[in-house]
Amino acid sequence: MSAPRNPRFRRGSAPRSEASHADPGLRASDAERAEVADRLSKHYSDGRLDQATFNERLDQAMNAKTHADLSGLLADLPGTEPSGGTPPERDGRRRGHRILFLVLVVVVTAAVGQTLVRSYIPWLLLGLLAFLWLRYGPRHGRRL
Repeated sequence: MSAPRNPRFRRGSAPRSEASHADPGLRASDAERAEVADRLSKHYSDGRLDQATFNERLDQAMNAKTHADLSGLLADLPGTEPSGGTPPERDGRRRGHRILFLVLVVVVTAAVGQTLVRSYIPWLLLGLLAFLWLRYGPRHGRRL
């Protein structure tokens, strides 16, 4: 048996999230229930819900078995899109890419530094490049 529904909530209007695109008969996950509860808490803290309505909807969200049980809980509230711009998986992936890039920069810098310190050839090449730049650089072709 599912939890009793409040007649004030409209059936068939699911919250706009990943859960709303699925079949209403599918079982709701803990993450989907938590998402709806978080969004209800935000609306309560913004003053859109009174204590009794918030408690009622929160109880219904936490006892929801299917997506249909979650439908209508956020239908009369503005901004029903999930908060935060990026899904958590993408944030984690981006953070991983940043760390990988930082490690790569440190390794390349260390390798180049070791090569420059232990050998005179790179210093000789840098000196030659500096000389050629000064001798034949972009200002060489200009006449005053």
